[in-house]
Amino acid sequence: MKDLQAEIQEQYQALGISEPVRRLGEEVLAELAPRFARIDEIAEYNQLKVLGAMRKNRVSESHLTGTTGYGYNDDGRDTLERVYADTFHTEDALVRAQITCGTHALNLALSSNLRPGDELLSPVGKPYDTLEEVIGIRPSAGSLAEYGVTYRQVDLLPGGGFDYPAIAAALNPKTRLVTIQRSKGYASRPTLSVEQIGELIAFVKERRPDVICMVDNCYGEFVQTREPSDVGADMIVGSLIKNPGGGLAPAGGYICGRSDCIEQAARRLTSPGLGREVGASLGMNPSFYQGFFLAPTVTAGAEKGAIFAASLYERLGFSVHPAAATPRYDIIQAINLNSPEWLKAFCKGIQMAAPVDSFVTPEPWAMPGYDDEVIMAAGAFVQGSSIELSADGPLRPPYTVFFQGGITWYHAKYGILMSLQKLVDAGLEL
Repeated sequence: MKDLQAEIQEQYQALGISEPVRRLGEEVLAELAPRFARIDEIAEYNQLKVLGAMRKNRVSESHLTGTTGYGYNDDGRDTLERVYADTFHTEDALVRAQITCGTHALNLALSSNLRPGDELLSPVGKPYDTLEEVIGIRPSAGSLAEYGVTYRQVDLLPGGGFDYPAIAAALNPKTRLVTIQRSKGYASRPTLSVEQIGELIAFVKERRPDVICMVDNCYGEFVQTREPSDVGADMIVGSLIKNPGGGLAPAGGYICGRSDCIEQAARRLTSPGLGREVGASLGMNPSFYQGFFLAPTVTAGAEKGAIFAASLYERLGFSVHPAAATPRYDIIQAINLNSPEWLKAFCKGIQMAAPVDSFVTPEPWAMPGYDDEVIMAAGAFVQGSSIELSADGPLRPPYTVFFQGGITWYHAKYGILMSLQKLVDAGLEL
């Protein structure tokens, strides 16, 4: 009778992974055991934090039912928002299916708390591509610029640090809100740690205590034991089809923070006079609760996948960001593939590794909100879910692919091996 490892090896071969690729992956994994153990510790801490918030708020079976229509008296929805607020240590939270994506959540937080004549400051350089039209960096109907909100930007220093003298100079009487993007987006800069974010917020608050500090928390939830709301952020914002949805939430977004900021956001989401009292949960409460409960362990699996990808491709001579040994503050791994053919091959491998639409070949396209054509691989149960195994990148030098997700570590592992297999098939020598 064959041993289990031999049978697993046969499974990989049956699923298209050659023995040289599989063996290289196992060599890399053998060196990662201590880091993976630390990730598991953080996941355990965060699991207990979420569980504690659910117990404190007496989550019951009745909270898993949904409402329709106006959504009045939706106790499940309201209790979920208290669970988020307690988990992230904020005064209040808005967690709604009506928030369509992370960009929508950010637009909602910004547009509800800025007024004509106010200025928005980004002290961490250019924001993610889809926010350019929200802000009005690229002219767009309905942008903040059209409503008289100006924008100022301070780029990071060449090494990725904050340009504190320039930030101090940029703060002025019109500055109303400072936006801090935690993750790198399509930039090559480092992802910010919670500690770095705390230092930046303290610097801003020392000079302007009245300024609202908002953190785009996408891709960073549960990677560390603390969140930006623990170090002074007035609002943290994210998407439920990324980390906090745990792969189960079918839609939605969240804003957690100061009660006055959240109330403004609720009124902008629905209507003045209605605010958070309306907004039916439409039967989504079970997936929202269960997804949030699973989020710490799902995020841990995705983080392991990112570290594995970095270690594997760095060994093969590719430039990876962050580097394999660098401390990790989000679930995104960037790999410079240096050619459009290899970018396409990588994404083809991720798509082939998917449980859904594995037979589809991803092609670059003019995706709304982006300057360049973008290729995306995402055979997901939830369309566009970034906590599920996915990869994407703009077709521009150095042809960087951004890999993230994996509801389970084992799926992330297989997807990374398949991405490498497709590069080997395209001519890469191991």
